Amino acid sequence: MRSTDVVIIGAGAAGLMCALSAGARGREVLLLEHANKAGKKILMSGGGRCNFTNLHAEPANYTSRNPHFVKSALARYTPWDFLALVHGHGVPYHEKKLGQLFCDNRSKDILELLLAECRRSRVDLRLNTSVHRIEATDAGYLLSTDMGPVRAPSLVIATGGLSIPTMGATGFGYEVARQFGHSVVPTRAGLVPFTVNDELKALCGELSGTSLDALVSCGDQSFRENILFTHRGLSGPAILQISSFWAPGETLSINLLPDRDPRAWLAGEQAARPDSELKTVLGEVFTRKMAGLITARWIASKRMRQYTAAALSDIAEQLRDWRLVPAGTEGYRTAEVTLGGVDTREVSSKTMESLKRPGLYFIGEVLDVQGHLGGFNFQWAWASGHAAAQFL
Repeated sequence: MRSTDVVIIGAGAAGLMCALSAGARGREVLLLEHANKAGKKILMSGGGRCNFTNLHAEPANYTSRNPHFVKSALARYTPWDFLALVHGHGVPYHEKKLGQLFCDNRSKDILELLLAECRRSRVDLRLNTSVHRIEATDAGYLLSTDMGPVRAPSLVIATGGLSIPTMGATGFGYEVARQFGHSVVPTRAGLVPFTVNDELKALCGELSGTSLDALVSCGDQSFRENILFTHRGLSGPAILQISSFWAPGETLSINLLPDRDPRAWLAGEQAARPDSELKTVLGEVFTRKMAGLITARWIASKRMRQYTAAALSDIAEQLRDWRLVPAGTEGYRTAEVTLGGVDTREVSSKTMESLKRPGLYFIGEVLDVQGHLGGFNFQWAWASGHAAAQFL
């Protein structure tokens, strides 16, 4: 039987950070991963360049039923702390926008950094190793695994959520949480594209690949970023952001002209160029194709002088407040995060240790903590993994 100080299940971002940090403190760490590679989601993130943190990460960028939970860990391990690792390994990076930091070259640079630190800390990483059963004992935990029985006083669950099942995502972490008496906040896909039906689907299909800056709102939440039309519906950063705050049946409001007062702008265009057609005017702020489709489907295109003030006002309102009800989302298949998870009211915000079972820890996406798009979820993985490691 193998005995060790710490067993960590899940070699994703949070698990790797926890392992290297605990190992650096002199703990004997066994890191188990059921997949054939560590950090698969790291490799595919950021379009292959890994948006590994955000310089502006703060509690306001995260949602949870227990909103204060993230404060302690984020304060103790900041983006600058992770950047020190990046600099130490000579990984070139750049700020894309809004504090988002990406690798200059490839996501693999971040994964190799983490694996190198794990080797330095003498972490024993075992791939293709599943855990079949976990039992609580007087001395901690006894695990039945593909490598045989393993005993440890501390067990860390870093298995992530349900997003992108093709990367090996499962509900294992939630099962462990329930086994030891924890509540799990209902889960659903977050940071995910919307699907649409009927006529709107036809419009989105015709505009597939078209992107534009917009302000997207749902309830009291709004995000200003690009939206992208796809064959199935709507995507792009603003759509992914708002998806985490949308519930089935709710209406989205999209301001297609966030930098303008549409009413004043259209009135000015009417006065300046009365003989121009509306689709021509719109074609100067949207693509010509989009302007043509908008006027063909929503608004009859006429010469600007032919519209009454009331008609222009109605057109302006449609551009400022395009309302639609998505049919649904693309689901976990393309979701960047899982909403919900292990209830953080039952976990210590300082140590990430279970308040129900000593020696049991939860870190990363398996918890009911979700960051906004733009590197915030990686920063939560680093911060929560580091926080737990200090107490293992």
